[in-house]
Amino acid sequence: MKIIFYLFFVLISMSVSVDADTKRYSIATASTGGTYYPVGVGIATISSLMLSKKYNMIFTAITTAGSKENVEMVDKGEIDFAIIQGLFGSMAWQGKGAYRDRAKKNLRSISMLWQNVEQFVIYKNMAKTGNIQDMRNIYGRGFSIGKRNSGSKVSAETILHILDIDYTKMNREFLSYSAGIEALKHSKVSAVNIPSGIPVSTVRDAYNSLGANNITILEFSDDDIEKIKSTYSIWSRFVIPSGTYPGQNRDISTISQPNLLVVNKDTPEETVYQLTKTIYENLPFLNIVHKSTSNMSLKKAVEGLPMPLHPGAVRYYREMGLSIPKRLLDE
Repeated sequence: MKIIFYLFFVLISMSVSVDADTKRYSIATASTGGTYYPVGVGIATISSLMLSKKYNMIFTAITTAGSKENVEMVDKGEIDFAIIQGLFGSMAWQGKGAYRDRAKKNLRSISMLWQNVEQFVIYKNMAKTGNIQDMRNIYGRGFSIGKRNSGSKVSAETILHILDIDYTKMNREFLSYSAGIEALKHSKVSAVNIPSGIPVSTVRDAYNSLGANNITILEFSDDDIEKIKSTYSIWSRFVIPSGTYPGQNRDISTISQPNLLVVNKDTPEETVYQLTKTIYENLPFLNIVHKSTSNMSLKKAVEGLPMPLHPGAVRYYREMGLSIPKRLLDE
């Protein structure tokens, strides 16, 4: 399947027109083991295919440490587009949390993409209740919390801090999704933090290798959710359906936050307009790239956005008759 997937993209890239006047844009994603990268590759591929000949635009997806690095690069104008967690967007725009007193006002929204599902994967013998509070059971043990500049790390720290779970008492490993699962498979850590669209290949790998009798994904109670939402309202209940992962024979009740496509405010309006239009006119293609995009739709495009829309996105949404909240208009 992977071979067919990559051959497909190679064939498409061969049909893209490039000349001296071509304008090149990059889309910052995250590590290759999560959802950001394949979706970013999908957006870049279809946009290049549709826009290279007529508009001389080429898009490339690049790997990064994740949301934190992406926010900084977009804000500084080092890159035009990026996929980020809703938490990071909210913190960055408001100047809170990781961005206290240094709000990132050069960011603009394009669209909500899909829900980023919190998946704390842990050995079952450490999950006495199956609730997120079981993370206390790995005090003094290894925990793959995410790469140092990643959104995964900060979202985990934020959630655990709000719930009075002291992550500093864990032996934190700053690993990518793939490396974290490998560490879990070899008993070098007792839990891995993998916020992502579902299903994600690394969690599937863990279930295939270790078995559903040995690992589980921790759940969140209603009280947990209310505590979290009282600080950041972006999170909501999310149920991972039974059968999403090998041997998972029941629904798992966790939480999720939106993932966003953002852009530097100085990126040309026409570029953002054409990219936004291309994404929504080619959703079936993105659905093939990754199942997490299957719930994307125009009517959900502006849900949960923490910062104003770029004028190029506003132009497209208005053409499509979408109602845009006043708070999202940069006017």
